[in-house]
Amino acid sequence: MPTVPFQDRWRDHPVFGFVDWILRGIGQVVFQNNPRSGAIILAGIFYNSWIYGTICLFATIVSTLTAILFKADKGMIKDGLFGFNGALIGIAFVAYTSPNFTTGNVPNAYLIFYIMLCAVFTTIILPAFGALLGPHRVPGLTMPFVLATWFFLGALLQFTTIDVSNALKPTSPADFSGPRPDYTWITWFHGITMGIAEIFFQDNWVTGIVILTGIAVNTRIGALMALMGSTLAVGVAVLYGAHDEAIRDGLFGYNAALTAMALGGMFLVFNLPAFLYAFIGALVTARVWASLGIFLEPAGMPVLTSAFVFVTWLMLLAKDGFSSLIPVAPADATTPEDNLRRFGKSS
Repeated sequence: MPTVPFQDRWRDHPVFGFVDWILRGIGQVVFQNNPRSGAIILAGIFYNSWIYGTICLFATIVSTLTAILFKADKGMIKDGLFGFNGALIGIAFVAYTSPNFTTGNVPNAYLIFYIMLCAVFTTIILPAFGALLGPHRVPGLTMPFVLATWFFLGALLQFTTIDVSNALKPTSPADFSGPRPDYTWITWFHGITMGIAEIFFQDNWVTGIVILTGIAVNTRIGALMALMGSTLAVGVAVLYGAHDEAIRDGLFGYNAALTAMALGGMFLVFNLPAFLYAFIGALVTARVWASLGIFLEPAGMPVLTSAFVFVTWLMLLAKDGFSSLIPVAPADATTPEDNLRRFGKSS
């Protein structure tokens, strides 16, 4: 009888299975189909803010229950694929409606209902992206979260029961005025670690290290790719004289970290060409984030993870044009190590 891996021990349990799926949903924000990774990441969020940790858990539960209610694909539910967009939705709405972005403020009843509806919406539109991109073997990534957040955040400007915060604005050209900053080691250290933390909207470098640890529990290559992506983004920002505060806040790093993970072993077998492809993708993503910040300023919308989605989509759609790249279909993707073992000899 085959031995069940430790991380899958509770996946099909009649009582604890649901907890397993929720933790996987949180982990899937950074491509980790592992409840241990999700639990460590959630602990890192709670370390920064119990408010963010609670709302992340709540919104993940709502989006997962929606998938169960509508009898979505059971395997996808168990893998947490209906939960990760909801996890981001919950944190984002608290962050962009709180005077205190770092730890968030307790949401009122109006905002809780708003988050619930938006989390439900991400579950409903996720299969739509599967239908559009599935034939091309390209995943929807976090685009359900991005679109739903843009739609719902924009609507808040029409309503009065939920206040938006000053954080609800993209980076403006005015933020980059003045002489070239004097960068220090703090610029690099905070820029890299906060770049990981900002994937979950967390302004805490310790949380960034905990999230990176949660990734490493499931995949060493994935953790190295996240670290590489955030580091390259900081390097781009420093090289071209970006605002020191924006770098230290992790704003350049989080999209690039996700792009590096997606291209560096998750949806492409991890070989030298894939590594170089992910390297290029991270460098491009850092610039696309800066560009989208300016592009979205008139609409007053944040970039979120859209830079990661657009760059990764384009580069995955181009994969069949390069014979040295070995694609991994989204349904078959597990970890870079496992993908390499299963598909590494493909040509």
